[in-house]
Amino acid sequence: MVDVGDKPVARRLARASATVRMAAETLPLVLGRQTKKGDVLEVARLAGIMAAKRTAELIPLCHPLAIDSVAVDFTSPDGETLVIGGTVAVEAKTGVEMEALTVVSVAALTVYDMCKSVDHGITIERIQLEEKSGGHSGHWLRGST
Repeated sequence: MVDVGDKPVARRLARASATVRMAAETLPLVLGRQTKKGDVLEVARLAGIMAAKRTAELIPLCHPLAIDSVAVDFTSPDGETLVIGGTVAVEAKTGVEMEALTVVSVAALTVYDMCKSVDHGITIERIQLEEKSGGHSGHWLRGST
């Protein structure tokens, strides 16, 4: 692990996203909360939050952090796509990029698990960091110069 002992505590935030593509018949079931396994979005939200808290157990060199907040959101830009957003914030000596990426990864896997019985063709794509702020490297935003 990297030694962060001499780094100052700072407010740190990270946002990540994941794209889940599915059949046009599947997405209305998800958005309408009508799948046989239950409310896909709420279960995926809880799975993402739980995953954020366990990131240091899953990624070997991550520091365990006392996370201040986790938010998970869902948007659907078209009839076959669910975009999962995850935001994690902390006051710490190291950032929460890995936690935010874990949030959206596990939430996407949960969507897959809950929908696989009706749609075997679901894909999980573009898991990526969207933004980070705090600490020595400052603010970074995907797409900005």
